[in-house]
Amino acid sequence: MSFASDVKEELARVAPECSHCGRAVLAALVRVEGTLLLRGPGRYGLEISTDIAAVARCVITLSHELYGLETNLVIRRSVLHKTPNYLIRFADQENLGEALRDMGVLGDEGLVRGLAPQLVAKRCCASAYLRGAFMGSGFVANPRGDFHFEITLESRELAEDLAALMGGAGIHARIMQRRSSYMVYLKSGEAILEFLAYAHANQAALDMENARVVKSVRNDVNRMTNAEMANATKAANASVDQIYAMRRVLETHGPDKLPPALREIIQLRVKYPDATLKELGERADPPLSKSAVYHRVRRIEALARQS
Repeated sequence: MSFASDVKEELARVAPECSHCGRAVLAALVRVEGTLLLRGPGRYGLEISTDIAAVARCVITLSHELYGLETNLVIRRSVLHKTPNYLIRFADQENLGEALRDMGVLGDEGLVRGLAPQLVAKRCCASAYLRGAFMGSGFVANPRGDFHFEITLESRELAEDLAALMGGAGIHARIMQRRSSYMVYLKSGEAILEFLAYAHANQAALDMENARVVKSVRNDVNRMTNAEMANATKAANASVDQIYAMRRVLETHGPDKLPPALREIIQLRVKYPDATLKELGERADPPLSKSAVYHRVRRIEALARQS
């Protein structure tokens, strides 16, 4: 299973904190993943489809416990992906319309496009609604790769309300339109981690934090390795330039006309081409400081430019 599927499995098993949290979860699932069917004046049907067995059980259990609704489960199998899909059908029944109004799906003027405030009046219910929304159409990438999180919605009003609900919990979300749908998304690993914790996907949050730590350490090691390679390349290029300058000086002036101090540095550099200036100084007799070696190399390079 994918990381997103694991998160949905975990969220489907979170126990409600108050008597209204179950309604918030079911309301979000109906709004995000449900298809409302009109059977006639005041008569409705409803279908909810999901690929996650735990989410299907959650929908059925809450529908029975909260509203006494009758459901019919159809298990379909994708020929392409060879994975099961669970279709929960709600036939036209006397209390379905009342349940849809209680969940903020239907209002006096028909279908409600935004989020009914009474569903998220308490903090625990706001968390439950976000939990249901993600279970319905959420996606989160494996944290070992790039960080990405999104919930796809059909109405801008609901997308804006969902982003505002996250903002109330300190989670900064953005909205982007994609064809006829709207995507509420998070890009930073910190924001995704905050959402998982707020929705009570505690194991997923722990797994993500571990992945973030590993990724951070790996990035630090890569930066250090790249820096060391860059320094090594810089030192090698400097060594080549120094040897080239020394060769020109020797060809122009000859070793006998050079001061002993410069001859010593030339001999050390030719003998130890990969050594740093500090290492050359340590090999001199008597030992020299790095600045002293650097000063002598600069004198040699100046003589080379004059040649």
